[in-house]
Amino acid sequence: MALQPSLRPLIIAGSPNAPHTLDIFLDYVCPFSAKLSLAIDSVLKPLLDSGGKYDGKVKVIFRPQVQPWHSSSTFVHEAGLAVARVAPQSFWTFSLALFKQQGEYFDIPTSNLTPVQIRAKLAELVSQTDLLALKSTPNGGVDVTDDLKYTIKFSRQNGIHVSPTVLWDGIVANEVSSSWGEKEWTEFLEKKVLV
Repeated sequence: MALQPSLRPLIIAGSPNAPHTLDIFLDYVCPFSAKLSLAIDSVLKPLLDSGGKYDGKVKVIFRPQVQPWHSSSTFVHEAGLAVARVAPQSFWTFSLALFKQQGEYFDIPTSNLTPVQIRAKLAELVSQTDLLALKSTPNGGVDVTDDLKYTIKFSRQNGIHVSPTVLWDGIVANEVSSSWGEKEWTEFLEKKVLV
């Protein structure tokens, strides 16, 4: 699938030139996305990265999936995109850390915080406050708003409604579950990739 150049750090496993693509739509404040992120890290990355069985054959693209019914979802995705911009090599490490701390950004813990306070808290994690600071125009967003718009438009045009959702080579793979472990992922890849 297409990926604008500024978002190349969202390729979190495998070779960027791999012929097969797993687009994985995740929301930082979704417990099921957090569960799948652990499988990506412990199962998929070893299989797809250098030396793995599917090295050069499959890549994984993290697709930020803002879930507007979670009030802080936009803010946590802005933080992830800010890291992708200022420290691309740290994007996945930051994402895993945010998934592990996601409870701090759930609806109730953030219910008494203003958007500015939430962004300030996230900026501490990002260590780059200026990318998450509001622009001087009344409705201008932050420095990563255009990247966020791209990711949301991509999800919408592909009919993605929930997280996590997985596409295999552009087609929704409904069989993929956030509960999958090594056995299920190995069987899936054996069926999909001709070695």
